Amino acid sequence: MEYPGANVKGRIFVSCKKEKHYSRELILDQHALVYVVEGMLELSYADQVHRFGPGTTLLIPRNQLGRMVKLPENGEPFRSISILFPEQLLRKFYASRRENLAQGKWTGHLALKQHPLLQSLFTSLIPYFEMREELPPELAEIKIAECLTVLDACNPEVQRLLSSFSEPGKVDLAGFMEQNFLYNLSLEKFGYLTGRSLTTFKKDFQKVFKTTPGRWLTQRRLEFAHYQIAVNKRKPTEIFVDAGFENLSHFSFAFKKHFGYSPADATNLP
Repeated sequence: MEYPGANVKGRIFVSCKKEKHYSRELILDQHALVYVVEGMLELSYADQVHRFGPGTTLLIPRNQLGRMVKLPENGEPFRSISILFPEQLLRKFYASRRENLAQGKWTGHLALKQHPLLQSLFTSLIPYFEMREELPPELAEIKIAECLTVLDACNPEVQRLLSSFSEPGKVDLAGFMEQNFLYNLSLEKFGYLTGRSLTTFKKDFQKVFKTTPGRWLTQRRLEFAHYQIAVNKRKPTEIFVDAGFENLSHFSFAFKKHFGYSPADATNLP
């Protein structure tokens, strides 16, 4: 059985991957709900990795920095259903609630226990993907509101996550960069996630690290890659994405320029 493509209906979409699918960086500009139908979903952050199998429902907050891997299993493709929650709709929905449990930025995902209401909700969405036309906006909004009502009934923590609209606050720059230097982000995005404008980010970075962000990021990524190749014996083709490089040729060029020998030569070091 296979869903008709991996298509999108408004802000509700189905993902279907027959091969391992590796996302580089995951930074959503909206809160998202993901339901794993088949296969394994892997979420990794700076210092932790989480894996989720069929029947798992996850809420992933906006501006959460991480990576996602979709893994087919037992010869079956990976399948999931996802819903994105527009801020305007969330504000409208939670404005009618007496309590607002939002307490600043939510970090990490929220995994929900299996529940008959959740199962029924996602089962009801499948037929929409047999349609060729888009869902009418009014119907999409109704289904998302239904989803929010179900989530509220399943876990009180949901409201705390989904009713949080705060922007990233100013954080410790050294700690954040040491944890997240492997993510291939623009300097503007690094600045945003640390609560700084690009100008302030560069200025603060120079004070803390005594060098430019570009030079520091390249050096740290190359040191990481060198250790993975020379010590852990990983292949350059396996490591360049994990090390935050855009492509293999750029990685190989930067590696040889920095160390004086190619990544392939590093595999033969004692």
